[in-house]
Amino acid sequence: MKTRHNKKRNTAFVYEALIREGTSAILQDDDERKNKVVSMVKKHFKRNSLLKRDLDCYRSLYEGQNLNSEDCNRIIKEAKLQKMLIDPKALFKKQSEFIRDVNKEFDSSIFNNFVPNYKSLANIYQMFSKENSPRDTVLLEKMVLDTMNNKEVSTEPSDVDNVVINSFVEKFNTKYDTQLFEEQKNVLNLYIKSFVDNSVEFKMFLNEEISRLKSQIELAKKTKYISEDKDMVEKANLIASKLDSLKATEINEEILSTILKVQSLIRETMENGNNN
Repeated sequence: MKTRHNKKRNTAFVYEALIREGTSAILQDDDERKNKVVSMVKKHFKRNSLLKRDLDCYRSLYEGQNLNSEDCNRIIKEAKLQKMLIDPKALFKKQSEFIRDVNKEFDSSIFNNFVPNYKSLANIYQMFSKENSPRDTVLLEKMVLDTMNNKEVSTEPSDVDNVVINSFVEKFNTKYDTQLFEEQKNVLNLYIKSFVDNSVEFKMFLNEEISRLKSQIELAKKTKYISEDKDMVEKANLIASKLDSLKATEINEEILSTILKVQSLIRETMENGNNN
């Protein structure tokens, strides 16, 4: 029989739920709530902490998709080994402290935040359990493997009510007249996560996103909407220069805001250019 999923004891789920709380706070200009999230992440997921080690076991399985089967199997094997090396009693204690702090600083509703990869996190949690039958262990490993291979798998969150999902999506988009673009959501999530990995992942993403945005600007300059307006061309060049300067700047909220604005501007410009 498969182990029942306890999402509060799923380190990756609570971490991702907290990240989304921070993302929502940034969108709503709620600095107090954002700072609470950042402090919580820094406190409980600092380098070499038990929760960080536990989170890394999960993240190795749900981040970096579309790998070949051989690599996936090796990663699963290593993740399970690293998970076994973590003292379960000590981990339980740290999780309890984390849950207590979350309840104290926020409230229990944070555990209802919509986490898109909830099903994958639940499968990993259950796969890590030592109480599974051999059959369930093999089936769970296959589910995790299929996700890592980026195969067609069910993404329906089994324990998350649709009302909760809709409520969170509405909160997530409060600051914007329209829903956030996928690339904007990626930027926001990686920005919050950067407080755990010293911005390494965010900086890598930022360099790639800046290159993509500059390419889009060059395409936009060729549209009739911009090419026939000297002032617009000049502004486009200034934006491209601004993006270049961000690569050598320390990660902060100004950079975050700039990237989000440029992403929206490029979307709007390309749509206007194509329509005209």
